[in-house]
Amino acid sequence: SSGINAEWPLRPGGGDRISKQKRCQEIIDGLKELPARVKEVLQLDPQILKLAEELSPERSLLLMGRGYNYATCLEGALKVKEVSYMHSEGILSGELKHGPLALVDRDMPCVIIVVKDNTYTKCHNALQQVIARQGRPITICERGDENVESMSYRCIGIPKIPDCLTNILAIIPLQLLSFHLAVLRGLDVDCPRNLAKSVTTE
Repeated sequence: SSGINAEWPLRPGGGDRISKQKRCQEIIDGLKELPARVKEVLQLDPQILKLAEELSPERSLLLMGRGYNYATCLEGALKVKEVSYMHSEGILSGELKHGPLALVDRDMPCVIIVVKDNTYTKCHNALQQVIARQGRPITICERGDENVESMSYRCIGIPKIPDCLTNILAIIPLQLLSFHLAVLRGLDVDCPRNLAKSVTTE
């Protein structure tokens, strides 16, 4: 998240082209609003705890996203594995039909990030594919997106923010989920097994 914040002011020529000025201003305004938006997402913690209680007995978890939020899914899956020891995979939602869709049924928990960016229609299609296989999708979407909410088994709504910053907000529910899963399983989130805070060997 800090890397994303640091990157935007350093992008070359971002404000020099008139055609890009509106976009740059939207991103700058979004960065200014980010602390308040993060606080809003953190207030969803009780909702995420309930979700973790439901998912705690499960053995696997699939996380699907596209565009900026593919990396969010990879990071979320890593955190779930790291602290709760649950098998989890971050999947590019556009690759569903190339194998991962075979895993989807009513017993496989699926988290899908569907936010209103240029991948919205394709991510929405992935959501439909999961539902068609009797999946019960848990979605992370923009708050107030009734279309996605109505199709979701569980829904986590995040505030609207420029598309390139949504992954900063979307990762927070996944980090909280991994934390609660670990605590519910009686695990020490500060000392994951077989891991070190720094690499000491090659």
